Amino acid sequence: MRYPRVRAAHGPGRAGAEGARLLIGPLTDNGSMTRVRHLTLLLLLLPIILSGCATQPPKKIGDICEIFREKDDWFDKARKAETQWRVPIHLQMAFLRHESGYRDDARPPRRFLLGFIPWTRPSSAYGYAQALDGTWDWYLRDTGKNWADRDDFGDAADFVSWYVAKTRARFGIPESDVYRHYLAYHEGQGGYARGSHRAKPTVLAYARKVEGTARRYQAQLSGCSGQLAKRGGWWPFW
Repeated sequence: MRYPRVRAAHGPGRAGAEGARLLIGPLTDNGSMTRVRHLTLLLLLLPIILSGCATQPPKKIGDICEIFREKDDWFDKARKAETQWRVPIHLQMAFLRHESGYRDDARPPRRFLLGFIPWTRPSSAYGYAQALDGTWDWYLRDTGKNWADRDDFGDAADFVSWYVAKTRARFGIPESDVYRHYLAYHEGQGGYARGSHRAKPTVLAYARKVEGTARRYQAQLSGCSGQLAKRGGWWPFW
């Protein structure tokens, strides 16, 4: 999701100081300390308030049927992506499960400078699919879906499916080969073409884990997809 840049209304000089006094009030009157305490409390509580606005991940992420029962619009969105890109739902969901744990605002943890100063993140990965800025921009240009957001489940499922379809077209990997598709997703198509994954045993092992999740999801979905499809979606063209 893009956020607009905000320019300061005043520079660092006299006007900025006067603007600050208008917001907080003069620090010399009797109520100054109370206002400062209220402002401090607000700043401390703001992250908690904002976190409450985030979409909570499913309670039972190991069971795809329970996921779709809890998140009652997710099945229709994943099915829409499956129809458009010919990428099965169980593959989409396995990728999202292992990329973000179904957290819409997931990001790589920050590095720490000198062991305790919060520093930069190792990459620009964000959202359900942990899409990088550059890859997400490619997706937007290629599909024309300029309204899409990385923290929207339907858009993330569509992104994963689009990327897998691109990988299938470039390398001839069938959508049934979750293992190789995840390697290409994790390393990027350029990295996969160079074989960068071969020197990364941790990545190879993790790709097998994603493959195992996809198999379990596929087996589970075979027992509930009919019931889920009967519920229908709220949008008549899905």
